[in-house]
Amino acid sequence: MTTASLAERDYFTDHSVLLDPYEYFEAVRARGPICWMEDRGYLLVTGFDECVEVHRNSNDFSALNALPSATFPLPFTPTGSDISEQLEAHRHLYPGGDLVVSYDGKRHTDVRSLISRAFTPSRLKANEDFMKSYAAQLLSKAAEDGQCELVKQIAEPFVTLVIADLQGVPSEDRVIFEKKIGEGNVAGSLDGPRGNENPTLEFIGRYMAQYLQERAANPQDDLLSELVTSTYPDGSKPEMAELVKLSTFLFAAGQDTSAKLIGNAMRYVVDVPGLQQQLREDRELIPWMFEEVLRLEGSTKVTSRIARRDTTIGGRKVAAGTEVVLSLAAANRDPRRWGDDANEFKLKRRGVREHLAFGRGSHTCAGAPLARREVIILLNSFFDHTSEIRISEEHHGKQGERRYQFEPSFILRGLDNLHLELRV
Repeated sequence: MTTASLAERDYFTDHSVLLDPYEYFEAVRARGPICWMEDRGYLLVTGFDECVEVHRNSNDFSALNALPSATFPLPFTPTGSDISEQLEAHRHLYPGGDLVVSYDGKRHTDVRSLISRAFTPSRLKANEDFMKSYAAQLLSKAAEDGQCELVKQIAEPFVTLVIADLQGVPSEDRVIFEKKIGEGNVAGSLDGPRGNENPTLEFIGRYMAQYLQERAANPQDDLLSELVTSTYPDGSKPEMAELVKLSTFLFAAGQDTSAKLIGNAMRYVVDVPGLQQQLREDRELIPWMFEEVLRLEGSTKVTSRIARRDTTIGGRKVAAGTEVVLSLAAANRDPRRWGDDANEFKLKRRGVREHLAFGRGSHTCAGAPLARREVIILLNSFFDHTSEIRISEEHHGKQGERRYQFEPSFILRGLDNLHLELRV
């Protein structure tokens, strides 16, 4: 297939593109770092500098379409050079429009101020004891068995119970949430809900409402108690409905992405020649390895914005109402930023933490510190409990000829399963 014909494919429906997007993004990049996609009428940004520019310009770009992306066309005809009021008037129509990831302006600033309470160094440090204990519990069983399926057997329960412990979700309810999340669709799934209804979030939200009411009457030493007693920067109190949505989002949002990161990292640990032994001998290299995996194989492929006003990207004029899809996966492999070896794994790459795997600007992923600790602690536990990790050839083929099943999501990049063989 020629580069030109590959670039004509529909990113949002073509499963071959959804499952392995990198060649597609490179084909689009050949047309320039900002490309008009005629099929759906949106701008696809693959350039690193251009993605950073849009991320940092929250005055001119709205995050209202962060979840549905270009699969949800503008539900009105934009008029004038500033459509901010029109966007807000139609916010209720957007999937996820009532979640912090899609907020703009003061509302976003206010709610983000509450989130900052969740991932403080002291709170994460306290949560580490649970992470290490639970990781050891999972890995000792897996090592005894000599094998495991990483994604659903290890990664998903691990990240679910870690955030549950951080928030203060009662231990007896954690398995209920783990099961419910496992039944739901991943973010950006073509099979997911197209409107504002999300059964999984609604289910969790009912529990969160109950927990918050209980904490209001009887505060404890957990995140839910801190949220229910919190105030915005101006001293006003958040409405309970906002706290329910926020606590639900915090619980659910990072689980898919963190679980996928664990699977993505393990592929590199095992398949990059000599890397596993290097990491076993020098655990200080694990964070370096993980940052390079975030750059090459971050779990978020794209995010989206809508131009609120007539503006520019990279000097190119962009009219108010234009939908913009930011390819984080492409920006993190932009040779203008990362050099000719941008598609290669390189341990201790210079400036690697400048990648966009967690975004940039006001919508930078608030859970990034938690995700980093989760993956590093779990990988350390793998090394503590094993002498060698192998990817199952029976399930995935030989090295260099691997067969993987990726989630069919236009947002997430991650494996549906990863079977490992473990030697003690």
